[in-house]
Amino acid sequence: MSRASAAGRLPENRRELIVISDPGALNPPESSLIQPLSTVHTLLSELSVELGETLQLLPLFAREQEAEAETVEMTPEMAEAEAGLHIFYRVDAPDDKLDQIAEKLRQDSRIQGAYVRPEPEIPRPVAVEREKEVSLLPSATPDFGERQGYLNAAPTGIDAYYAWTLPGGYGNRVRIIDLESGWNFSHEDLQVNEQGIIGTENDYNDHGTAVLGVMGGDHDTKGIKGICPEARIAGIAWNESCALSGDSPDVLLDSIRLCAPEAIRKAADQLRTGDILLLEMHVPGPHYNYVWRPDQRGYIAIEWYPDMLAAIKYAVAKGILVVEAAGNGGENLDDPMYDQPKDGFPPNWINPFRRHLRDSGAILVGAGAPPKGTHGRNHGPARSRLDFSNYGSVIDAQGWGREVTTTGYGDLSRGSGENSWYTDQFSGTSSASPIVVGALACLQSIHLTRGGRQLPYAIVREMLRTTGSPQQDAPGRPASQRIGNLPDLRALISRLNAF
Repeated sequence: MSRASAAGRLPENRRELIVISDPGALNPPESSLIQPLSTVHTLLSELSVELGETLQLLPLFAREQEAEAETVEMTPEMAEAEAGLHIFYRVDAPDDKLDQIAEKLRQDSRIQGAYVRPEPEIPRPVAVEREKEVSLLPSATPDFGERQGYLNAAPTGIDAYYAWTLPGGYGNRVRIIDLESGWNFSHEDLQVNEQGIIGTENDYNDHGTAVLGVMGGDHDTKGIKGICPEARIAGIAWNESCALSGDSPDVLLDSIRLCAPEAIRKAADQLRTGDILLLEMHVPGPHYNYVWRPDQRGYIAIEWYPDMLAAIKYAVAKGILVVEAAGNGGENLDDPMYDQPKDGFPPNWINPFRRHLRDSGAILVGAGAPPKGTHGRNHGPARSRLDFSNYGSVIDAQGWGREVTTTGYGDLSRGSGENSWYTDQFSGTSSASPIVVGALACLQSIHLTRGGRQLPYAIVREMLRTTGSPQQDAPGRPASQRIGNLPDLRALISRLNAF
């Protein structure tokens, strides 16, 4: 599937007003279309007159019954997680009126919460200096495998080469959905098991292309090699606004882009127990007053916001491994500021970065340094925290956050066009997260091939935290600023006999 034309836009100061209702205010759950709260609807009508604006209260998560990719038995955990989605609404209103409307709504006794949330963003690759001329190779793309140090044996990489010697080691028993945008499914190294874009348009090109290359790049004599090339990988993009979309008979999902929490829910409905959902997004947090910043400072993992947390918990309740970028904000996620709710959060909100109190079930990934001298550059001791990476006790594992060779961008090789572009400078928690996803896809697939049951998130987390190549100190960035270990597939696979 070829990519759509790209506007190349980055989100800037886009926000949503999220409303959390009292569960008792909803119509009976068997209703095929749950209507907004009548009292709140009346209040919004009054505000519409007062403000001279048309205001609408709409469900954040679509209420129509969706056909799932697989028929699964509804467990109590799944039923609870699904019911938890139906208390979330959004207000369709001009941005400059959102704070005023939220304050008014919080005065209604049937409202648990009303808060203005910035839209999530793709964690942008960290800027690098161009130190060489880009090679132009119009005839044939060379093999860049030697530049993919993250594939090597521990402690340098995750030892994908070992996994590939084992049945299931190429990830063939697992499906992955990458939630972001910017994919080029016409790329010469993304032709075998890539499933294309599921029901969404596509812009901000290259980011998704680079992520998919890390996980699913074809294994041949040119370009790069993906960690789990036989996994079935697809992409779903989210919109900068939460406008609900209509059904299309020609695609698996809606043909118009979805807002981020609904996109998470929709992706989960396309996956099976044991599959993997990659969340390539982060969001402005309280450190810099929730505003968009070009340097991404203060951005945090999306689960801190209640609607995002509810969507993640829905996916986790279905048995999906949710891998979440910790974010490029340079933040200490253990800072007490994150224990303080944003204005309008519900009274029962608890900081999910304190997992012993409230746990999303996601696997959080930080960004570590590659070995010194990789591609002739130095970012500090191997596996030390990179300065932009968020850190804290909630983070489970790290991946390379610099010098990742993969598809897209064209700073390594431009070949004869975009379909043969390659980079060796993909970076951020954006590059770290697909490395961890690739390792988990190989691990899960090997386990299933051996007749095991799908590994649940709690076991996967424990394995990541108790194996792997340990984080190292760097000047001003001690290992106590936790980003976790770099996965070691040989060590992880050796633990499978226990399950």
